[in-house]
Amino acid sequence: MSQPLQGERILLGVCGGIAAYKAAELVRRLREAGAQVQVVMTAAAGHFVGAATFQALSGRPVRDSLWDANAEAAMGHIELARWATRVVVAPASADAIARIAHGHADDLLATLCLVATAPLAIVPAMNHRMWLHPATQANVATLKSRGALAIGPDVGAQACGEFGPGRMCEPDAIVAALVAAHAVAGGDPLAGQRVLVSAGPTYEDLDPVRYLGNRSSGKMGFAIAAAAAELGAQVTLVAGPVHLPTPAGVHRIDVRSARQMHAAVLGALPQDIYIGAAAVADFMPARVAEHKIKKPTVSSDSGLTVELVRTPDILAEVAAHPQRPLRVVGFAAETAALADSARDKLRRKRVDAIAANRVGVTGSGFDADDNALDVYWRQTDGSETMAALGPTSKAVLARELLQLLLDRVPAAPTQDTP
Repeated sequence: MSQPLQGERILLGVCGGIAAYKAAELVRRLREAGAQVQVVMTAAAGHFVGAATFQALSGRPVRDSLWDANAEAAMGHIELARWATRVVVAPASADAIARIAHGHADDLLATLCLVATAPLAIVPAMNHRMWLHPATQANVATLKSRGALAIGPDVGAQACGEFGPGRMCEPDAIVAALVAAHAVAGGDPLAGQRVLVSAGPTYEDLDPVRYLGNRSSGKMGFAIAAAAAELGAQVTLVAGPVHLPTPAGVHRIDVRSARQMHAAVLGALPQDIYIGAAAVADFMPARVAEHKIKKPTVSSDSGLTVELVRTPDILAEVAAHPQRPLRVVGFAAETAALADSARDKLRRKRVDAIAANRVGVTGSGFDADDNALDVYWRQTDGSETMAALGPTSKAVLARELLQLLLDRVPAAPTQDTP
């Protein structure tokens, strides 16, 4: 498993609130990504999750007091602040955000945030009225003005029974944001580049009621679009029929059918990178019925015959286009013979890389939050290479894929584009 946070030493501050239970999973995910994690709990956090849980997951004793005689004999809070390469407060309550913004030093976490020189990230979690209050918004703005990263909050149902902004982001999304911040510490690697991503399924109509489709959720493609935008790219996302929010900073084009996706993708050229993560239908009905196709009114053994024709091959056409992107990347979703199918697609469609993933497996592939990719690409001498990414969350996987493309996949010869 790749570890994009290798070398990071994360001081994780856990505040009081029902979202504190998510911090346990966050510790696990951070360690999977290669980070060392030191948990610091506020007194209120201990009412929701026990210190033993965090110690078992982090492999380090939990700190929760400025008055720990053993630790503070050597000014332990100063040593902790020096140790950290990043401070993350998750969940960050309204009270903690206010105290950090105003420089309080009345508990261990607030003191560490005041003394640490490492970058700070806050992950807000609170009632939506607390989040929208002008005082909270001003405090968050103050922290951002000092360079802090704010991750979230999400919008949704809350423990109080109300609905609105204030939910703590899921651990995978938090890790993904930290991976992006880690990657761009020395600058935005995709700054100035145009990235085109296609995502989700296509629906091919049989009649006004029925269609042919597949189980793609669009999560992988949307994660790639979000990661590319966070890495500085100008991103266009062509999305099939999915129910996902548009990633921040991304221009979205919604389509339904393979023909519509074909037109949108080719119409968005020229681009520097094209990543075809969409699960485009291979076939569509030759004719679409004007009205709903009725079931026979009498018993009959005869079925329904539907004539199918091939859909446009978007990936191959982009690879052969006069305005071909410098890198053209396709996806291969297979239930068997993954390597053979990926290599065949790489050669036959003349693309620069194929990201192959196995579908039909519980917890991975279509409609799952996690995935694993085997990425195949051609070297400049024509030889083929493979790298395995994951299994991990699709958000983290998206950044690993983009970094792989930048670091290891050769770009095609420069195209003359207007």
